[in-house]
Amino acid sequence: MTLTQLNAFVLVARLGSVTAAANALGVSESAVSQALSALRQHLGDQLVTRGPSGMRLTAGGSRLLATASQIVLLGAEAHAAVRAAQGAPEQLRVVANSAVAEFVVSPLLEAFTKRYPGPLEWSAGVAATGEIEVLVANRLADVALGPAVTTGPALGVVSEPVFRYRLVVVTAGRSRPPGSARQWRWLVDPSGTDPQSDAGRLLARLGIPEDRIGVFPNQTAAWAAAADGAGVAPAVEHLVSHQLRRGELSLAEVPGTPAEACWHATLLDRQHRSGAGNALRRFLATPEAMHLMRSPAAGVRPSRFRPPVYVTIWS
Repeated sequence: MTLTQLNAFVLVARLGSVTAAANALGVSESAVSQALSALRQHLGDQLVTRGPSGMRLTAGGSRLLATASQIVLLGAEAHAAVRAAQGAPEQLRVVANSAVAEFVVSPLLEAFTKRYPGPLEWSAGVAATGEIEVLVANRLADVALGPAVTTGPALGVVSEPVFRYRLVVVTAGRSRPPGSARQWRWLVDPSGTDPQSDAGRLLARLGIPEDRIGVFPNQTAAWAAAADGAGVAPAVEHLVSHQLRRGELSLAEVPGTPAEACWHATLLDRQHRSGAGNALRRFLATPEAMHLMRSPAAGVRPSRFRPPVYVTIWS
């Protein structure tokens, strides 16, 4: 029984599939399947089985999960301790939902790195809300930015509010699409397909049918399509302010908008979070970080943006 095998089991159990676990680890599905198979053989138990509603833990798997999660966390802490003893730069891994990642994460991390007292290697990636707590709990991410997670305490994960904003809906120029909101063409970035994201919740509240939703690689592309008259798009108001001021876009009147929302920082509890993760959390409360989250950026050109698949590393 190895740490790799236990890590694969925990991710399959928490994320619900071999594919999701492989994407989170950045390895092939066959590698995860082989690790899980070896663990099953060693323990003489199937641990997880596939049922009509997805993966299901056996009695043995249910008992193993809590212990295996603790071992995986201790293994990550041991690895970090050895790296520190060797004088290696501290690692900081940040994930965010696609809406936050496109505009906010890189400027924040670049500013934070300049103020961090020691050498630091950072990476950033994209994750859906439902994956955030698992990635943080298993130390595949030190900090996550985006919507709050609601089941985190069971995994030793906490979500803390860091920045309030308003979610709006934008459309081309001064025009208003004909018909009701359910009849409009809705243009979203990948976070719009996440049922736990703020945009996803808005679409659900409005009862927007799936066939009326078009998914773009990022917000910049969705807003550009909206400006061309292809439909309406959810948007973070302060991030789309340039286009609103120039008259390329205008606010569409939609029930429930503008909607007050909040970005949260999700981390392990204080006892287990990394030094860099804890320092980043403190930085997020500074005036400089608030300014970076508030100031609109140009976004990522659609041709350069890498679509999110669980954790997409771009730095």
